[in-house]
Amino acid sequence: MRQPQPVLTVHLFPGLLAGLLDLLSALSPDEWARPIPRKSWTVRDVALHLLGDDVGVLSRGRDRFTASTIHAGSRAELVEALAAQNDSWIAAGQRISPQLLCDLLRFTGDQATRYFASLDPSAPGEVVSWAGPLPAPNWLCIGREYTERWHHQQHIREALAKPGFDDARYLKPALDIFMRALPETYRTVDAPEGTSVAVTISGDSGDRWLVVREQMWNLYTGTIQQPAALVVIPQPTAWKLFTRWTPKEQALLESEIRGDAALARRVFDTTSVIA
Repeated sequence: MRQPQPVLTVHLFPGLLAGLLDLLSALSPDEWARPIPRKSWTVRDVALHLLGDDVGVLSRGRDRFTASTIHAGSRAELVEALAAQNDSWIAAGQRISPQLLCDLLRFTGDQATRYFASLDPSAPGEVVSWAGPLPAPNWLCIGREYTERWHHQQHIREALAKPGFDDARYLKPALDIFMRALPETYRTVDAPEGTSVAVTISGDSGDRWLVVREQMWNLYTGTIQQPAALVVIPQPTAWKLFTRWTPKEQALLESEIRGDAALARRVFDTTSVIA
């Protein structure tokens, strides 16, 4: 059992962006309009959303321009405000041509990568709401932006029946970042000191984690003998569960639980996106 290490992802942004642009630049009008499975957006809408992510990061973070900063008192209010902001952005973007959208994604994506590379990974950054209420280190803020771009590209690729970015180079760090939400998931769970829940994500991109009650719930990597509960989740199920793309009930059917069922099932409430 050991402290989890920072997950550095800046070097992955160029390849992720190149894969997105190669995909989008070859799409037909019908493919741009393809609906995303289990979502209300189309491929075009998701691409516009990703452009908005870059614009927000560069304006808010790099340029310290706070006019569009959302101030919300609760997570529910934050989710509602972001949904309204996303809807207005996507509606306004419908006048942008596919070619121009690709050009803009390349322009902002390159700038966002340079901005992320300029940050001290260990310095305090923004709050990552799904990981806790306090400012997170920059590496986790950057990791949030990485997983945002990664999982939305997965949405696009599934809608188009194209291979996903599922190799360990891209998926393993995404899963590691998603797991940083576990302590927040258990924050209100009352249990005796020392209670532990072991979570294994199976597959070549997976790993083993523990969330342990020590006055507060803390995250570790590794294993211990006889945890109070054990959960094993296949890696394709895990990332879809944590991004709310697979319903909790379906993920439970695809996973294995041992020990304290109530403690174990709490893992399936983990949300590693703002949703």
